[in-house]
Amino acid sequence: MSEQSIDNLNEQLRQDLSNAVEEADTDAIDATLAAINPAQLADILDATPPAQRELIWTRIGEQDLGAILLETGDEVRQRKLLSMNSLDIARVIESLPDADDQADLILDLPTEKLVTVLYVLDKHKRERLEALLSYPEDTAGGLMNLDPVTIRADVTLDVVLRYLRMRGDLPRHTDQLFVTDRYDVYQGTLSLKDLLTRDTDTLVADIMNHDSFALDANMIDDDVARLFEDEDLISAAVIDEHGKLLGRITIDDVVDVIREEGDSSVLSMAGLHEDEDLFSPIWRSTRRRAIWLGFNLLTAFLAAAVIGLFETTLDKIVALAILLTIVPSMGGIAGSQTLTLVIRGLALDQIGSSNFKSLVRKEITVGFLNGLLWATVVAAFTIIWFQDFQIALVIAIALIINLIAGALAGAVIPIILKRMGIDPALAGSVVLTTFTDVIGVVAFLGLATIVML
Repeated sequence: MSEQSIDNLNEQLRQDLSNAVEEADTDAIDATLAAINPAQLADILDATPPAQRELIWTRIGEQDLGAILLETGDEVRQRKLLSMNSLDIARVIESLPDADDQADLILDLPTEKLVTVLYVLDKHKRERLEALLSYPEDTAGGLMNLDPVTIRADVTLDVVLRYLRMRGDLPRHTDQLFVTDRYDVYQGTLSLKDLLTRDTDTLVADIMNHDSFALDANMIDDDVARLFEDEDLISAAVIDEHGKLLGRITIDDVVDVIREEGDSSVLSMAGLHEDEDLFSPIWRSTRRRAIWLGFNLLTAFLAAAVIGLFETTLDKIVALAILLTIVPSMGGIAGSQTLTLVIRGLALDQIGSSNFKSLVRKEITVGFLNGLLWATVVAAFTIIWFQDFQIALVIAIALIINLIAGALAGAVIPIILKRMGIDPALAGSVVLTTFTDVIGVVAFLGLATIVML
């Protein structure tokens, strides 16, 4: 099914559900909910106004609530969990088969309620959750499932097959079995392909993969995702500092990490939180965005102050005021292209001391060539419009300067911000815009002052 078809289906389901809610037709609501999977329903809930959302919540069964909450946005999920008592939350958590999903859900609770919910859970589930919660949620230990199927290296494939038949089923996304010694120290993996195609008298030790990847429990989730991408992994073992097998990470966990990282980067560039609800309360949204707008206002005043330095020049030559926005705008666009490229490179760990200088030279060259191209175009239009070769020359030179400056700033600013411990996706665009605005104005009006007055 194409992306467009999925979007159309979700919109139709959202419309059907909205109509049923407006008419308070519980039968229609239940019928629509029955036709929707948890991920689709979560998308619909995220895009539904709060009043309608509350009615939908009441029609969702407790056995489905956990799976749906895992797919909703953070703010929507937190608001729903805070409205529930500890016993109800415990039942929802117990309805989830995977301990890592249970941990994801419980981490959205305030500390006091989290402790209460853990106390309500049975001892076995509590111990499993506590093992996961001992690791930060953005590490391999926080992502892992506690359900690896382990075998010994000194047994035959026939013994392994009989053991699996006794188990009766396998955890989701099982593509390999994990080989450990009697002390649970990780030794390697046995793929299901080898298990099913090799002679049953073969020893596991003879065909196991001794070099398969094992992730340190403290590895950052971004590095986990990159390793899965680079090595085309479906699952991987998670070990502690002593090499003991703790659990496994599967591809569905990694997809969630990649999606969350993408959402966070896009929203951060606009000064928004990745957990922001589409229908978050008005005052909360206003307060969050006011801080970002205030910071941008300060940078705008800085650019205005620079323009004020050239008030005399602008008074004498009106054409400069008309053309003033072109140079800063073009520099900002050129810089943002480089900025986006570098932020992505940093996120993928593609930029370091070995290639940074080459990247800067390349971006400056691209900025210079684009500057020449568009300086020629703008100069030609300026001559046609104002019949003034001096203004055309000034704006052409200023454009070249600012496109080079924008490219340089776009490459350097993310590196500086990262070294300062500031998220480049959050602050990079504001710093870049201020820089190109100031440089553009100074270049254009400064040159005009020198050449024409």
